[in-house]
Amino acid sequence: MNKPHGPDALDGVRVLELGTTIAGPFCARLLADFGAEVIKVEALDGDPLRLAGRHFDGHSLYAKSLMRNKKLAAIDLRSPDGQDLVRRLVRKCDVVVENFRPGTLEKWGLGYSDLKKVKPDIVMVRISGYGQDGPYSARPGYGVISEAMSGLRYLNGEPGRPPVRVNLALTDYITGLYAAFGTMLALRHRDRTGKGQYVDTALYECAFSFLESHIVSYDKLAVVAQPTGPALANSAVNNLFLTSDGIHVHIQGSQTNGFRRLVVAMGQENLLDDTRFNTRRERVKHAREIDAIVQEWVGTRTYAELQRSFMAHDVTFAPIYNVADIFSDPHYEARGMLPRVEDPDIGDLAVPAPVPRLSDTPGHVRHLGHEIGCDTRSILMDLAEISSEKLAQLESDSIVRCANKT
Repeated sequence: MNKPHGPDALDGVRVLELGTTIAGPFCARLLADFGAEVIKVEALDGDPLRLAGRHFDGHSLYAKSLMRNKKLAAIDLRSPDGQDLVRRLVRKCDVVVENFRPGTLEKWGLGYSDLKKVKPDIVMVRISGYGQDGPYSARPGYGVISEAMSGLRYLNGEPGRPPVRVNLALTDYITGLYAAFGTMLALRHRDRTGKGQYVDTALYECAFSFLESHIVSYDKLAVVAQPTGPALANSAVNNLFLTSDGIHVHIQGSQTNGFRRLVVAMGQENLLDDTRFNTRRERVKHAREIDAIVQEWVGTRTYAELQRSFMAHDVTFAPIYNVADIFSDPHYEARGMLPRVEDPDIGDLAVPAPVPRLSDTPGHVRHLGHEIGCDTRSILMDLAEISSEKLAQLESDSIVRCANKT
């Protein structure tokens, strides 16, 4: 994806990322995609993300994508000298993103109160399992564990069967989005008032926030929401159906106009006069019956036949895509959602495009994730004002790791 003309949306914002694995790095990657200068500090042996996912020629493909657009420095945060380097860098930064267990950075002299002394208007974005305070704050909190406690996992799956997980780090990504949103709110406040602050982003709370409709229902009606499989409670037709050639298709015909278009496409306009289905409330009461009628019709047609009929009548539907389907879909291609980026280690690689799309200052992918410590030298000499002699000593003492020496 080529860089657009003119400044990026976050030009001039410098972010120091102390995060590891997914939630913190994803937050910082979002900021980097839109032009923030992100300096990622990782351990001398690399972020654990480098061991995650599948590898190509010895390189983590996941890390190539999630570490994109970032400068990479390798510093031992557990050493006093490493901690001093971070404080030096903070002086030149606008934002610090971290996702250590609460209390860890305080133990190293890098908590918010410590960094505020170094840079009074610093914005510190803190990501943890259970938040910076409260009785559970000291617990380890991976995304999947926090998701279990949030109530979100309970709703995912088939009725009467154990809850299932999505095959990705869903809660980490949700939290990264909230953290990036919080970053922008805090920067907006800083720009107006000159005051920094910290953003307390808890994994369990970010996932919990998605239960909005179920929270109010429980409070007033004592209704405990249950998993519904591919269907949606209090909404019909809104379910998954199987064609004669084995394609799963989700059909949304719950609204008045949507239901009308669906039954017309099926050639069963008589259903509009059936008292079981002629209002939204009645369709919900008789969801199993109307779903069975739709499945009977869908099950006698191939997906191509269904698609022709539904497209002709503007029915809301979609097949269930896998990744291979995405790569072959013309709409994804037309929207530029899979830009290919050249990389010196693995050749070109398709990655998810930055979203959302901004008309004047869109995000773009400048480069993929590089090797451990590839920018340590330039970052510490330019921003931390470390001499080449001091840097050599730090490297000799295993406080930092440098690559691509010149």
